Amino acid sequence: MKVRSLQARLALVLGAGVTALWVGSATVTARVLHAELDEVFDSTLEETAQRILPLAVMEIMGREEPAASQRIAALRAHEEFYTYLVRDAAGAVLIASHRADPSDFPPCAAPGFTQTATHRLYCDLALRGTVTIAVAEPLAHRARVARDLGMAMGLPLVLIIPLALAGIVLVVRWSFRPVRALRDALARRGAGDLAPVSETELPAEIAPVAAAVNQLLGRLRSAFEAERSFAANAAHELRTPVAGATAQAQRIRIETSDARAAARAAEIETTLKRLTRLSDKLMQLARAEGGRSLAEGPADLRPILSLVVQDFLRAGAGDRLALTLPETAVASRIDPDAFTILCRNLIENALRHGTSGAPVEVSLSPDRSFAVRNGCTPVPSDALARLTRRFERAPGAGEGSGLGLSIVRTIVERAGGRFELHSPIPGRPDGFEATVMLPD
Repeated sequence: MKVRSLQARLALVLGAGVTALWVGSATVTARVLHAELDEVFDSTLEETAQRILPLAVMEIMGREEPAASQRIAALRAHEEFYTYLVRDAAGAVLIASHRADPSDFPPCAAPGFTQTATHRLYCDLALRGTVTIAVAEPLAHRARVARDLGMAMGLPLVLIIPLALAGIVLVVRWSFRPVRALRDALARRGAGDLAPVSETELPAEIAPVAAAVNQLLGRLRSAFEAERSFAANAAHELRTPVAGATAQAQRIRIETSDARAAARAAEIETTLKRLTRLSDKLMQLARAEGGRSLAEGPADLRPILSLVVQDFLRAGAGDRLALTLPETAVASRIDPDAFTILCRNLIENALRHGTSGAPVEVSLSPDRSFAVRNGCTPVPSDALARLTRRFERAPGAGEGSGLGLSIVRTIVERAGGRFELHSPIPGRPDGFEATVMLPD
């Protein structure tokens, strides 16, 4: 199975490497210790034989019957790992330790070490080979000592290795915290958030990645600013000839004495005005889709909304607009230009499609909730769900481009907010409510 996570791969490689290193080191150490133990045990066998043989010779020479066999009794019960046997030149047993079994002792041909299937022996000679001694140690004793030593070395590793692996995982995970923070910061961004990411507290291997991301975001900001500038210039350049054509149509309508020509000029004027509004909406939609919807820092939205409402009042909205603003600042990172377009479209939509003469309620709450309410016949739920699509209008809506709510939805989505439509207004039998939850 291929591990795609760098964090998991690093922890796995380090854990496997440390485990293999420890197991290998323990194996080599066990082999070295086993060889050293064999040397120690062999030295003990040889030293035991050299210490007992002179005593045995003296004891044999002091006997009245030198050929008599004698088994040395134990002073107290104990486990005897080393047994010995003293023989004469004919192979008769002269002296034996209390647990010595003659069948375990092959004849001694020469001084030195020998080994049978069950024992390790050392033989030595005295009195020109007339007296021999053999000291034996069971191989099972050496195997048990080596096994106990291996267990003493291996059991701590059974506990240490899992703790070390857990420590490696924790250290690797802790080391990757800045990487995860950078990932989460990028994952939380909406399509319109082009603010630079933080490069502080990043390791040297990741800091160039963050710097490259910020360079890319800077180039995108420049591109979007150029697109926004082009959209604004194009809207201005398009508005000028359309305004000129509208003025010509108005002049023809005023100066002509032909009723049919005047009526046709009025139709041309109406069409040109509709074209002006449509071009404005298309430019707004292009700016909403191509420009950024989030600023680099938060700003108070109350002054922006107040200016937008005052523009509508100066344009002839009269007393229809009822604005409610909180006393404390309402800070949000939404781009001020984008918020202005959002407000204009929602208020214009409410004034145009609401009940004639009915008030339009505009409110901004401290929790960054912006709402516009107008009186009207309730919109069917199936039509309400389609109103945020492009060129979609409610049944019987009359004039309109069908782009206002689509522009608002685009801005809100790119800013990371939430846009909801309700009809009728909650708690009322009629009306239409558009609510925007602005980003913090």
